[in-house]
Amino acid sequence: MAASEDGECAVVEQRREAEHDDGVLTRIGQAIMLHRAGDREEARNRLAALWHEIGPRGDAFHRCALAHYMADTQDDPRDALDWDLRALEEAEGFVTERPVRTGAAGEAGGQGPRHPLAALRAFFPALHLNLAADYAGLDRPADARAQLRRARASVRALADGEYRRRLTEAIQRLELRIEGATGTSR
Repeated sequence: MAASEDGECAVVEQRREAEHDDGVLTRIGQAIMLHRAGDREEARNRLAALWHEIGPRGDAFHRCALAHYMADTQDDPRDALDWDLRALEEAEGFVTERPVRTGAAGEAGGQGPRHPLAALRAFFPALHLNLAADYAGLDRPADARAQLRRARASVRALADGEYRRRLTEAIQRLELRIEGATGTSR
């Protein structure tokens, strides 16, 4: 149920560039490549193993990204919804998880990875779009429309560019699909 495959992967790439030594994101990226190459089961197996490795106290950005892509590997639409809801939960809890300490010179310091808020913000439109697609696939048009409204609102926070354009187009396509299925219009 990937809403914007190329654009979403760009978020992981942007994040990977910010912390080039982040092995977890590299492994998520490898699983994404397997999935896109058609090996859905192996991608799902690798992501599941990584999910267990990270654990419930693992880095929220990693958990968000992993759950987001894990949803795309699911065969059952209800399982995809569960994973997309996990991804959103991790994203929403992300900001409070990572306090940034400042050093004497005002430089960010502290242990563990620090994630650019821009990378997290870039995930929200895709998270809401995927949830809308999940709900549409489960014949829950009201829930799908609510997620589309959230996706549309969060995409406005993105800088102009290819990623924003693709997400906007994906939102419009899904909206038309839902309207066609229910015979309604906004």
